[in-house]
Amino acid sequence: MPVSPEIFKAYDIRGLYGEDIDGDAAEQIGRAFARVIAQLAGKEVGDVTVGLGRDMRLTAPELAGRYRDGIVSEGAAVVDAGQVGTEMLYFLVGSRDLDGGLMCTASHNPKPYTGAKLVKQGAIALSGDEGIGEIRDLVLGGGLDDEPPGGGSVSEVDLYAEFAERALKFIDPARVRPLKVVVDGGNGMAGPMVGPLLTRLGLDLVETCWTPDGNFPDHEPNPLLPENRQFIIDKVLETDADLGIAWDGDADRCFFIDDEGAFVDGDFLTAILAEHLLERRPAPHPPTTILYDARASRAVADTVGAAGGTAEVNRIGHAFFKTRMKNEGSLFGGEVSGHYYFRDFYCADSGTIPALLMLEKLSVEGKKLSELVGSYRAKYFISGEINSTVSDAPGKMAELEERYGSQPGATVTHVDGVSVDFEDWHFNVRSSNTEPLLRLCLESLVSPADMEAKRDELLGIIRA
Repeated sequence: MPVSPEIFKAYDIRGLYGEDIDGDAAEQIGRAFARVIAQLAGKEVGDVTVGLGRDMRLTAPELAGRYRDGIVSEGAAVVDAGQVGTEMLYFLVGSRDLDGGLMCTASHNPKPYTGAKLVKQGAIALSGDEGIGEIRDLVLGGGLDDEPPGGGSVSEVDLYAEFAERALKFIDPARVRPLKVVVDGGNGMAGPMVGPLLTRLGLDLVETCWTPDGNFPDHEPNPLLPENRQFIIDKVLETDADLGIAWDGDADRCFFIDDEGAFVDGDFLTAILAEHLLERRPAPHPPTTILYDARASRAVADTVGAAGGTAEVNRIGHAFFKTRMKNEGSLFGGEVSGHYYFRDFYCADSGTIPALLMLEKLSVEGKKLSELVGSYRAKYFISGEINSTVSDAPGKMAELEERYGSQPGATVTHVDGVSVDFEDWHFNVRSSNTEPLLRLCLESLVSPADMEAKRDELLGIIRA
């Protein structure tokens, strides 16, 4: 089966098992990965050591084995962590200072998908700008036609206890009250990865979809889709829980449902987590930088400033967050999509640490989650991300910039796509990396009606 060029995405490798990726393709990708990691590390391939992990997908044992075969055939050493959450692979690479790592996962995608998330030393993600393009060229361009030299090795490691101890250092477990929490693992990796930590905290857990199962018998492991989170919303209301927490398939993202059954937007979560981290700094504490993405509500910058930190807008995508955080020493970064990055966790994203921090914050403040979020919902009126199919995304972005950027009081920036800011409202438009889509995020500080009117006005232009 020829390898499809479409599997090489901006931030990972992903496609349909048997159509886009099979075992032979995985072995080729493993070989190319070993070579590219060696180049990035400035080493010979035989001197490279990389981590390997896999999620619960039915095809993961086969494909992880073939990735491993490809890496070893090039002469590199593999440290195999077995079935883990993606952030545990990041932890393996970071804690042992490995040259890179490969996680066999398709994250939140439906059952037929497979793929890989790839990192270099320091658990910094490879991207289309660095690493993934070179792997693609080797696989598709005949660069692997030679016979591999062999000589690599495999060792195995069990990370679960070590990872749990590291994650729990982000909070004071004694401060966590026995809250009633509905947890939805989406039959992914959250159950075995996060479950033991939550049990140790003495919570009243209502466990749903908690056993890894690549058939996904309950719902797809993507809580960003409303149809996949209705189950946990209903369960929170039915059990009168304090909150609900849902994870995606590889458990590197978590999402929150408040005690009233409302979904908590990622912008507001970023603000809440940033505030808590800034408040927990030992005194005296200098200003600390928090990164947030170009789509986000002003709630983030306002909250960070009030807590004594410095908020900096950043380009969307985990490679861009992790690289800047490592270069600048930023404390924390949050994306609207539910990726939360921590300086003290190798600048990697985690679905475990936000859950622990939120449980600690709710316990310490003695407030309901709906109260914490309610103060934001009453002041910041956000549209969420709205996608529109367009034939000329750059042209539409230029049209919006010309129309709104020339108005009095407008500030135009190009951190990611086009952002236009006014005193009491702002918007960001950016094009998709993989589809003919234009993505709009808009916020008003006036009223929900004002947000809706401005949203509809912009959508009218975009979709004209």
